[in-house]
Amino acid sequence: MSDGFKRVHVIQGEWKVSRDPDVVLSTVLGSCVAACLRDPVAGVGGMNHFLLPGSAEAMAQGGDVSRYGVHLMELLINGLLKQGARRDRLEAKIFGGAKTIASFSNVGQQNAEFAMRFLKDEGIKIAGSSTGGDAGRKLEFWPVSGRARQYALTGAETQRTVQLETRPVPAPKPAESSIEFF
Repeated sequence: MSDGFKRVHVIQGEWKVSRDPDVVLSTVLGSCVAACLRDPVAGVGGMNHFLLPGSAEAMAQGGDVSRYGVHLMELLINGLLKQGARRDRLEAKIFGGAKTIASFSNVGQQNAEFAMRFLKDEGIKIAGSSTGGDAGRKLEFWPVSGRARQYALTGAETQRTVQLETRPVPAPKPAESSIEFF
């Protein structure tokens, strides 16, 4: 069964931008948050997917910056601006931030609060949000129209999502050690 849309999956640590009306961006979220931004006049939009809110201090300590919302929000906004969006016309929808494991700190809530605060500080209008709860979500976002649709995940699906979110980040591959002279 094909609905005619080009599906582009956005995984943790990624961001995607499109101006193709046939593209739908999708992701699966547990405690992670996805920010969906678009410029309705320029006809361009995008999505990111982050694991932790992040801060300048956390990023300065090294590690994988692609896990942090503060980094991915900037990349998404800059990606939209490069495609003709204007900051003053951007509108956002925020999804995710579930508390998927009762005994853990509520990083999902911290992610959602970070995204809302970041957008407010940047003067970006929040057109909608669906955050919190204890179940994961499958999210679809049409970046040109701004349409968004989410599906609640079952308990087992949520736990699989949590496992993916908590997998250790692989160590970087060593640099190529051979040298070629011309």
